[in-house]
Amino acid sequence: MYSRAVRRGRVPRRDAEPVPCLLDLALLHPDPDDMDWLVPTSPQEVMTRLLRGLYDEVSASRLRMGSAVAAFEWYAGLGGPTPGGPAGEGAAIRVLDGASRIQAALDEATEACTTEVLTVQPGGIRREHELSEGLHRALALRGRGVRMRDLYNHVARHGQGLLNYLELMGDAVEARTLDEVVDRLILFDRTVAYIPANADRTMALELRHPALVAYLGTVFDRLWRLAVPLTAALPDTRVEGVSHREQSIAALLAEGHQDAVIAERLGISVRTCRAHIARLSETLGAVSRTQLGVRIAQVGLDVPRAADPAQPSGSRIPERPMR
Repeated sequence: MYSRAVRRGRVPRRDAEPVPCLLDLALLHPDPDDMDWLVPTSPQEVMTRLLRGLYDEVSASRLRMGSAVAAFEWYAGLGGPTPGGPAGEGAAIRVLDGASRIQAALDEATEACTTEVLTVQPGGIRREHELSEGLHRALALRGRGVRMRDLYNHVARHGQGLLNYLELMGDAVEARTLDEVVDRLILFDRTVAYIPANADRTMALELRHPALVAYLGTVFDRLWRLAVPLTAALPDTRVEGVSHREQSIAALLAEGHQDAVIAERLGISVRTCRAHIARLSETLGAVSRTQLGVRIAQVGLDVPRAADPAQPSGSRIPERPMR
């Protein structure tokens, strides 16, 4: 009924009586010129309303995860012996200090993994050495039939190294991308998780508490549902001449973030971020940051778009690199 209303511009009120939910959800509303007819709310307005709820839910999850990480860092800094074990260690939360200790823990978890590995890889284009560091673990997992799912920033799509890595791994790995992701996360079999414990990632937390690990798994699942498969094109923006990345920048500008923060969250340089802001201002006809904020709200770019749930999943590498 809604599809018919969108195609024809309006439908008779009597035809919509068997489906009152269309009025309850404000998908249809009375025609002010003729109350015997119903006209549709535009699909763009409906999508914006639905996606705002999803975005708010994911944003709340990110904030809760950030609070949890901050709490862990504070407790890790307290020091003191753990009953029944070495200082700074425990069964549920263990602090790993130094790259060698972190790598050893990841190797141990890889050997014990039997079903799946979930990872979140923030930042921009993945460098070759970053991908090669964990390649031996990925190949060992693939050899045992373990399934892997990886989340990246959209910017990572432009890195040939990532495409080569996924081509090497074949069907063992699925990859999707988002405008922005949470900090690094590696989750083995939903029983043990690893997250950074400081800003430069020289320390990590090994988490085995069932509630914490389940929470991180839920965060990953929600981000995964909103992400775009690497084989799929990024969704079109709502405004002609505005790229997908510029729409993401517009949404973060609307939240009041500075250029450096936006660049970090999207995995791009500050210089690139400012170049996109300049193009966005030109496209929207804004001559100042204040006017740009007004124009962003007027055209509806203040709400970022999520992935289309109907898009197929998968990570098989396309025959030619994405632009």
